[in-house]
Order: sequence, then structure tokens, then C-alpha cells
Amino acid sequence: MGKYKINSISDNGVFVVTESYKNLYNKFKSLKNSRGRIIHVIGAPGTGKSANIYAAMDELGLNVYDVEFTIKDVDSNSEEVFKEIYNFLKMNTNAKSKEEVYKNLSKFDVVLFADRFHDSHLLNDNNVGFSIWTEHAGFNSTKFYLYCIWEYINERKSFKEINIVLQTAWRVYILGKKYDIFTDLGILSRIIVAFMKILFEVVEISYSSQETLKIVKEHFDVDEKLIVQYIHKYGSKPRFICEALENNE
Repeated sequence: MGKYKINSISDNGVFVVTESYKNLYNKFKSLKNSRGRIIHVIGAPGTGKSANIYAAMDELGLNVYDVEFTIKDVDSNSEEVFKEIYNFLKMNTNAKSKEEVYKNLSKFDVVLFADRFHDSHLLNDNNVGFSIWTEHAGFNSTKFYLYCIWEYINERKSFKEINIVLQTAWRVYILGKKYDIFTDLGILSRIIVAFMKILFEVVEISYSSQETLKIVKEHFDVDEKLIVQYIHKYGSKPRFICEALENNE
């Protein structure tokens, strides 16, 4: 697991408050006293979506069910993965029925699907994280989201009692290069995010150059001019810059 990859509250040893963090904090502030909310946290890879999520939840003292999940077989189809997640939640909430699953999840302030769900392979090399499966399944993974939508429609009443926060990314390959459709595709990304905001609450994690500089300096005591060079190379993505500095790239 990367040193600058945050997978839990305890990993957040160094954290810098930014405008994006303030927006996220304000969005989370009312989660204790409300239910039925679905919040997507988006941002380019390397911006620290999980770091911001865990910092805000910790500061607010939220009761969080942080879903840690691994897929049994990377060759599973969408229906099998959907059922596997449901059975996992049923077992881990000690539920005997679907109704009990939703009832038990509603006891938490937040049900969180973040790195421990998407990237559980970084916690254990033997795990198959959801992001590994989606990359392997390619376009066929789209069917999984259709199952989720159908479940949401059928169980709308139950979802009204649950708050869900999703660290959201969708990677696609274009001419051999990996892109996040929510942040890396210019006007198309803006259109997709605008549509998302009609259906859900959305918070984007992004930084100014000055905020990026401040974050990196919390980890490395180096000349600011060097950090600026890395910002020009990687953009305002602190994790990538920190990893590059550590590896002298």
C-alpha cells in the first residue's frame, strides 16, 4: 500500500484544511440528524478523496460503517458481484433478511464505500478490490450499476433511512491511457457531473496550486520551486507529487 494512500481514519497523520475540505465538511455536517442522502465524492486520482472523507467524518464524530469488501473471483459477472456484496452486507450486519440488512445499516450515520471497498487489494495482496474487478470486466461492469439502480428503485423506502457516501471514480482507457470520466475529460466530464448533481449530492475534491504547495510542504521540507515544477508536471495532485519526491523521480 502506498505511503500517501489513505485507507482509514488512522492513516490520516498529516492533513491540511482546504476549500474542498470545508465544502465536504459542510455537506457532512448534517448527516447525524438526517437520512436518505447519497453523496458522491469525486476528484482526480491523487487529490486525496479518501483523506478528506476520513478527516471530515472523524472531526464530526460520525458513526461510520466503512465497507471493506473483496470479490471472490475476478471473473465474476455483474449479477454475481451484486449478490456477493448483498450477502457480505447481510453477514456483516448479522441480518436474517433484506429488510434487516437495511434496518441495521440505518443505525449508522453513514455507510461508506471508499478505498477499503474499491481498493481492498492494497490492504492484502490476496484480495480482489472492486476497482480491480471493474478494470477486468471493462464495459460489462456497467451492468452492475444497472442492478444498483434497480435495487434503489425497488427499495426506495429503505434507502430513505440510510445515508450513503461513495468515493466515486470511473476509469476508462483511451488510446492506452487511463482517464477518470468525472474529472479528466474536459467538457464531457462537466456534463456528466452536472447530470449527477440532478440526482445526487456531489462534492469535488480539487486544489489550487497554493493549496497543493502547502500540502506537499507538510510532508517534505524542500524548496518551493521544486514543488512548483512537480505541480506543472503532475497537476494539483499531492499524492503523486509526494510519491515522486520520495522516489526522486
